[in-house]
Amino acid sequence: MSDLKLSIDNSNIPQHVAVIMDGNGRWAKTKGMPRIFGHKNGVNAVKEICESCAELGIKHLTLYAFSTENWNRPMNEVSALMSLLVETVKKEIKTLNDNNIRLNAIGEISKLPAKTYKALMDGIANTAENSGLNLHLALNYSSRWEILNAVKNLSKDVRDGRIEADSIDEDVFEKFLATSGIPDPDLLIRTSGEMRISNYLLWQIAYTELVFFDVFWPDFKKDNLYAAIIEYQKRQRRYGKTGDQISPSGVLLS
Repeated sequence: MSDLKLSIDNSNIPQHVAVIMDGNGRWAKTKGMPRIFGHKNGVNAVKEICESCAELGIKHLTLYAFSTENWNRPMNEVSALMSLLVETVKKEIKTLNDNNIRLNAIGEISKLPAKTYKALMDGIANTAENSGLNLHLALNYSSRWEILNAVKNLSKDVRDGRIEADSIDEDVFEKFLATSGIPDPDLLIRTSGEMRISNYLLWQIAYTELVFFDVFWPDFKKDNLYAAIIEYQKRQRRYGKTGDQISPSGVLLS
């Protein structure tokens, strides 16, 4: 067993980890290979991290798989990514079920290519009874789209008299987000050395702990995940309170 894994405090495991899987294309470039080679190898990192999260008892893992802005990439790369998604979901259903992992997706998934959408829906249906890790793929997702979509739908309910405008608070608004029913991330990891959020879960990460790695996603391993969790456990999550109001375990004192 990894020394880093042994250093993790199992009483303080983040319940929701979000990841910006960055650097597949640059990783491939360092090896003189096309960008899709990096994406294919990035799937191996996804498998390793999913299995590690399941082993640790993490309940939610959200992976930024394809943003709305990614449609602006070269068409051959986009087509290859969509095909890779179909291939991966079909291939990994058994692995997901063997690890009790439930597949889900957030984003404007109805606008995905038909074959991609069908493979995704089949994967979601075939893992629906699993009760361990919830694996959320952010596909055709952007946070600004999500927030604007929530505002539009909330406005319709106000217009139609289903909701009183004065009753709108954070809890009401969150029900209109793509992540409704999913707890906010405790920990956000970004790979590749970039230090930005890239339009990802902007509402949800208001008090999320951020950890950045100067490692391309295909090289991200279990020990990197363990290191991120150890770093998370060193921090005091104050939620606007003072340090004296929070116990060492992060519980708000009365």
